[in-house]
Amino acid sequence: MDEHLIWHRRTLLDLAARAFEKNGFGAHVFDRVEEAVPFLMEQAAEAQTVGFGGSMTLAEMGLPARCEETGKKTLVHGRPGLTPEQKREVMGEEQRCDLFFTGTNALTLQGQLVNIDGVGNRVCAMAFGPKRVIVVAGVNKITHNLDSALRRVKDFASPPNAKRLNLNTPCASTGLCSDCNSPDRICRITTIIDRAPRLTDIQICLINDDLGY
Repeated sequence: MDEHLIWHRRTLLDLAARAFEKNGFGAHVFDRVEEAVPFLMEQAAEAQTVGFGGSMTLAEMGLPARCEETGKKTLVHGRPGLTPEQKREVMGEEQRCDLFFTGTNALTLQGQLVNIDGVGNRVCAMAFGPKRVIVVAGVNKITHNLDSALRRVKDFASPPNAKRLNLNTPCASTGLCSDCNSPDRICRITTIIDRAPRLTDIQICLINDDLGY
């Protein structure tokens, strides 16, 4: 990649990190996934139960498998073969785990986390429940403000997610958000975390790579 583009992306990450720190979050910036993974595994060292929000970023990094290899109880509600009842049970356990790893649909240069969920388990766990939360995001998730963050979720994150989940939504066919009322609609709960919640330790891990949707 062109060195000037790398510089620009890193500059944006550093700006976002400073904004998150100002807003009460912990923030960490890494130039590559390979540098971030050891840090994340170190953070998980003392946790007995580790939960994962539905995240392509974490899947691409192989983090659930890495945690499972260490013998930890690893909670992944999207694991193949789970019945609906089992999936719901895992979602409930994720709310009470020692450490919850999640991605984010978008983040702003003002230090805000912006997410849209269909069920709400992920965004609920981000705000309250688990003892610690670590949000992992690639540079592609950075937006300038709330308006652009919300548009990013609708235009760039939701359509491929709906397609991945094999849902019958207009965006899974056209690739464009139409603010549908489909029974399979995944855009049902919108959360904006402006400041670190009082009772939740949230660390933000920012990586100078394109990760997830």
